[in-house]
Amino acid sequence: MKMLKTILKQVTHKPVTTTFPAEPAKHFDATRGHIVFDPSKCRSCTICMKRCPSQAIVVDRAKNTWTIDRFRCIICSQCVELCKFGGLSLATEYSACATPEERGTETFAITYVKPERPKKDAECGE
Repeated sequence: MKMLKTILKQVTHKPVTTTFPAEPAKHFDATRGHIVFDPSKCRSCTICMKRCPSQAIVVDRAKNTWTIDRFRCIICSQCVELCKFGGLSLATEYSACATPEERGTETFAITYVKPERPKKDAECGE
């Protein structure tokens, strides 16, 4: 009889789980979707790379590139919290799934240009 109760309950009620491919996933304010990188704000300080627990981020200062491996990223948002310059943010929507052939890596060219310091006048220094 216990089994019959369970069967009837399952037949008469809607499923507890969501049907994700058929229905879009619900996004809440605290949803961790994916890391968004802004190359114009990155100053190649490498703090995000050093503190990433899954080693998903690689910053190459010589080539001025920032690379993330989406399959390794655990979306802990530690890199977002540590970025002083606002180059990283966390989006609430999920990124499009990468195929295994692409390996889920994305490389960005860092476009931040350091502003020039004003030159000192010779007259002011004397």
